[in-house]
Parts: sequence; structure tokens; C-alpha cells
Amino acid sequence: MPRDNLNELTAFLAVAREQSFTRAAAKLGVSQSALSHTLRALEERLGVRLLTRTTRSVSPTEAGERLARSIGPRLDEIELELAALSALREKPAGTIRITAGEHAADAVLWPAIARLLPDYPDIRIEIIVDYGLTDIVAERYDAGVRLGEQVARDMIAVRIGPDMRMAVVGAPAYFAARPKPRAPQDLTTHNCINLRLPTYGGLYAWEFEKAGRELKVRVEGQLVFNTAALRLNAVLAGLGLAYLPEDQVHAHLGDGRLVRVLADWCPPFPGYHLYYPSRRQATPAFSLLVDVLRYRG
Repeated sequence: MPRDNLNELTAFLAVAREQSFTRAAAKLGVSQSALSHTLRALEERLGVRLLTRTTRSVSPTEAGERLARSIGPRLDEIELELAALSALREKPAGTIRITAGEHAADAVLWPAIARLLPDYPDIRIEIIVDYGLTDIVAERYDAGVRLGEQVARDMIAVRIGPDMRMAVVGAPAYFAARPKPRAPQDLTTHNCINLRLPTYGGLYAWEFEKAGRELKVRVEGQLVFNTAALRLNAVLAGLGLAYLPEDQVHAHLGDGRLVRVLADWCPPFPGYHLYYPSRRQATPAFSLLVDVLRYRG
């Protein structure tokens, strides 16, 4: 393939993905006028319109979407192979993009990264906190973090944390005015602090299990958040019950600021795993990070 053809396809894919000439030009390091000229030349050569342009937006046509689906994975593979070749030097280098939930990022990723980066100044790590079940291939992440039971079968999964338990907790001041729940069903009469899930826009149902019996309880209350930190602040303030990872409330249980209930309904479950595509060509930097994160307990 002539070099100009490859450059045209790379330019088209950048515009199709960014849906903006301004962002695509910045990403490619060229001017908007040069990028627009390149795209017109490609459309003229192919004899088909690839992009719909308005004063406010740009989006692929049907033919453009088909071309993007076809060439996108192939150009991504070329980029990964070139990155792997350029990384063949004494010190690992490059950018690693990871998507993870807030608790995983704070409890597992951050301690490992804090140990790693001082010794490897050429490695850059970008962590995007997201509770959604992100498609890491489509969103062009190097890896993601999920609980072991949520990892797709076509992904390589590396255990990076111990088994986990959830905890239903409340402040002593809250229980001074209300009886403690004895079973998950009792939560329907309590003021519970909810978590909003971005994937479907709904509220997270609290999950319980005892003697092989599984229950999901949809609780109600005055407060809804999409972060763990705010839910913890709210429960410490006595504003309701919260359903949080055990390690996040352990210190507060120890000093008496929180009281745990329904512990016998919260068994351990598989902890966090780093996952990535099986065909991914790992760079030295990525392989190093995987090794640092790997759980050896």
C-alpha cells in the first residue's frame, strides 16, 4: 500500500473516532485545513462520501462506518506492534491506559503504581474511574479491572487482589433511633444510601447470600451517589445504612464509628482481576505492571 494511502486512512479513522476535525488534528499533530484536504482527497479517490459535515459536528456516513469497522482493528494492531518494537530498549516506557472502579483504583491499583513509577520515569499510567462494564477494545484501553466473576471468557485475567466481602454498616447514632436489620428483607424499612450505576442508569441492588440462598434487595433512602467516598461520608454522618467493601470500613468498625449488621449474609467472593485481550502484544512496560499487580497471597 502506498504510504499516502495509509496516511489518508489513519487520518480518516482519527476523525471518525473523535467526530471532530479539531480534536483529530490535535491528536495527529497537523492543521485542520491539512486534515480536511487529506479527507477530501481520500473521498475523491474512493468515489464515495465518508463523512457528513455540519457547522457543529462531523460523523461517518454508512460507508464511513463500514470502513472504520474494517480498518480500525488492523491499524490498531499495527500501532501496537510498532509500540512493542519501540519499547525494546533497556528501560520500559510508554503510556498504559486502565479503566477501573473507584474502589479497585484506590485499594489495588494505586499502591502498586506508587511503588512502580519512581523507578521507571519513562512509564506513564492513565487510570479512568468508571463503574460501567467498559468495552476496553472499543474504548482503546490497554486493560481493565473487574471482579473475577465479571471477566469475559475471551479475555486474559490476572488476579490482582484477595477475595472480598461486602459490609452493611451504620453509625451508632443511626441505630439509636432504629432497630438493627436481622435479615436482608428488613432493609426495605431502613434509610439506605444508594449507588447509581452508569452502565444502565439504575440503582445498584444490594447482594446477599447465605446457605446457598442468594438475594438481591433494592433499597430506598434519601441519598444516592455514584462514588464510594461520598457514601462512606454519609454513613459516618449517621444519614443511613451503606453497603461498602469490608476493607473500606474496617478501621471505622474498629474504632466504633460504625456498626456492622447482616455479616452472616455477606460471604467472601472472588476479588479484583486485571483483564486484557488475549491477542494483545504486551509491551515491556505493560508486562512489568502486570507482574507488579499480580496477587501472590
